[in-house]
Amino acid sequence: MNKFSSDKISVGISSCLLGEEVRYDGGHKQSRFCRIELAKYFDFEPTCPEMAIGMGTPRKTIRLVQQEDVISIQASDGSFDVTEKMQQYAKRRLPQLSHHSGYVVCAKSPSCGMERVSVYSPAKNNATKDGVGIFTAELMKAYPLLPVEEDGRLNDPVLRENFVNRVFAYHQWKKLEHEGFTVAKVQDFHAKYKYLLMAHHPAKYRELGPLLANISSNQDLEGFASYIKGFMEILKHNCSRKNHCNVLQHLQGYFKREITAQQREELAERIHEYREGLLPLLVPISLIQHYLREHPNHYVAKQAYLAPHPNELKLRYSL
Repeated sequence: MNKFSSDKISVGISSCLLGEEVRYDGGHKQSRFCRIELAKYFDFEPTCPEMAIGMGTPRKTIRLVQQEDVISIQASDGSFDVTEKMQQYAKRRLPQLSHHSGYVVCAKSPSCGMERVSVYSPAKNNATKDGVGIFTAELMKAYPLLPVEEDGRLNDPVLRENFVNRVFAYHQWKKLEHEGFTVAKVQDFHAKYKYLLMAHHPAKYRELGPLLANISSNQDLEGFASYIKGFMEILKHNCSRKNHCNVLQHLQGYFKREITAQQREELAERIHEYREGLLPLLVPISLIQHYLREHPNHYVAKQAYLAPHPNELKLRYSL
């Protein structure tokens, strides 16, 4: 079956976050946001590396242990080491995940944590919080462009929207790849994401244009790869109110001749109130969308910035 034939986006996830009872204590760590909200739009494919290598549940806890330059994954009481099993599993499993447009992992897990995982020193029995789960480290190495996020960080409204933005954008890129790249299609893709990129990092957005201009032909796969690498790096940066306001003012400029002086003043006030933290981002964007319905503009209408994800997710209500 065509992997893009579904209305939903394929996303990997740690099994415990969907409520599967696979944790060391026989419990789960269900993320309601993932299971209830995102599941309306994401086709989640769960994986539990610890269960996959036969550890079972309940089981002894495991942790990352560093000896010189080597980090291993061992039982907390030192009774066994599953580093090689985990690495071998990752080697088998990762090629099966190339269709994903995102991945949500369980925070602090020695197998799945994305950052700040405790790493112990056996000599001192203390820990630093600078580790990455063994499986997730291999995942991010194999798919450096893949949006990866932890369940705990998804409670932050800015990080939550950033992750969802990246997943939807990367999914659109993968659809282009599936259809076959052409310079014209990628140029249209770039134009569609202009203002979203500016909201994330205006300076780096300006650097991305020359990468696109240097793509020599439809067969220039290296050029396309350089472009999407820069594109996804930009989206990793969180949007600031300042950058949002800059984009909103640019979009306002498209209507300066169509709307009345009173309407221009009203929109300017809503943008200012958003910048001051008095209104959510949704308010000035909704007003721009209202003017766009009254005064259609094809270029503005196709901008991903206005609706980078379904409004039903309500991600911009608290930004």
